[in-house]
Amino acid sequence: DRWLADPRSAPHGGESMLGFIGRVGGWLDTRPADDGLVVAVAEPAVIRAALVYALNAPPATYWNVDVRPLSTITLTGLPGRWSLSLEAGIR
Repeated sequence: DRWLADPRSAPHGGESMLGFIGRVGGWLDTRPADDGLVVAVAEPAVIRAALVYALNAPPATYWNVDVRPLSTITLTGLPGRWSLSLEAGIR
């Protein structure tokens, strides 16, 4: 429960929520700045972390983002300056 309540908590020697969001954001910030297209197929947890990072949202926002299976999320921009586009998932 501490992990859910405190984004800095890293129970049992695991990764904190802040660390996870930072790790995913670090990857996001290494994407090409030359309009190169990158397609990432990832677990919902990774997508939620990327969204929280890209939107510079509070870490607690992570728990309020629902990423549905087969949904498409588009992030465009540069490190520190991301924009989000949402598209309907496949039904």
